[in-house]
Amino acid sequence: MLDGKRVLLIISGGIAAYKSLDLIRRLRERGVRVRCVLTKGGAQFVTPLSVAALSEEKVYTDLFSLTDESEMGHIRLSREADLVVVAPASADILAKMAAGIADDLATTALLATDKPVLVAPTMNVMMWAHPATQANIATLESRGVMRVGPGAGNLACGEVGSGRLAEVPEIVAAIEEFLLSGPGAVPSAAGPLSGRRALVTSGPTWEAIDPVRYIANRSSGKQGHAIAGALARLGAETVLVSGPTNLADPAGVSVVRIESAREMHEACFAALPVDVAVCAAAVADWRVARAADQKMKKDGSGPPQLELAENPDILASLSRAGEKRPRLVVGFAAETENVVEHARAKLARKGCDWIVANDVSPATGTFGGADNTVHLIGGNGTENWPKLSKEAVAERLAARIAEHFKGAA
Repeated sequence: MLDGKRVLLIISGGIAAYKSLDLIRRLRERGVRVRCVLTKGGAQFVTPLSVAALSEEKVYTDLFSLTDESEMGHIRLSREADLVVVAPASADILAKMAAGIADDLATTALLATDKPVLVAPTMNVMMWAHPATQANIATLESRGVMRVGPGAGNLACGEVGSGRLAEVPEIVAAIEEFLLSGPGAVPSAAGPLSGRRALVTSGPTWEAIDPVRYIANRSSGKQGHAIAGALARLGAETVLVSGPTNLADPAGVSVVRIESAREMHEACFAALPVDVAVCAAAVADWRVARAADQKMKKDGSGPPQLELAENPDILASLSRAGEKRPRLVVGFAAETENVVEHARAKLARKGCDWIVANDVSPATGTFGGADNTVHLIGGNGTENWPKLSKEAVAERLAARIAEHFKGAA
């Protein structure tokens, strides 16, 4: 989808610089040509050799390189990209960008560029909250600089709060969104799924035990969110019904937030009619039959007896929805053993058209992780896909869905 697009990636100093290697890899998977500028600080955390190996391009570090600057290197670098990305963006480089300081190759290229700029800030929580940093961010955003993150959580310095580099999939999604909708890109309205409606479920469901406790699972929602975004980028009018996650909403997608399986079931049927439904959520199979109105207390008599009731089967319900049935229903089978065999049985049992099967046993790191290995199972057999990022799986599935509808009335 992004073949031929060009990104200039500026890697500044910070412990999160190691994530830039994963960012390069994921952009290259999508066909993006990535040139990199590595600052003196960035080179303390990642090496020019590792950056060059992943980008398959020369790495630029020196403003005063005789060979590069004889060709006006900083001007050429800054003008031959569709987008300039600074990730990680330290407090130092953000301050220099805001002040217009150009004292190394990275800041000189940023000052000389006439292309859009996206920054992914990362720093200590107090540095991020400092009025100087916030003023610099406000200045940059007023000039049209785009930003993704920072996130909140545990920081490398041992403190907790805002300042974490946005997750690599979030940065990739922001880059994709610009490259697909920016100047020269094919607008989504002209995509192969233009005029189609899509429904995607994502994340876990929470089934209340009492007002403070619930039954859940380990799903992060990354795969479902990625699928919703991929379908939207191909032109589909997409509704995402999501259980509780920490993920940003995919661009161009209508999001309905729910907690329980029954709420998800209701939201899915409210979204009909749709052409395709992709049930990627990890829906809890059971709920507590009678959740307590107040927090349950230990009274010394042992644990409470919880009576469980079965939740509605959303995939089966959509597959058997009669006149309201989507033309294509895709389920997910998260298995820990005999993955393909169990998925084939689920395909027959649920009545859906395709099953995307994956191994979620603890050793795979699939739940909460960035990558996935799936098998696409349908009436015509099984496709065994290689290990891919969840975003790449989403794009590949969206492309298969578009192929399915190609030429259909």
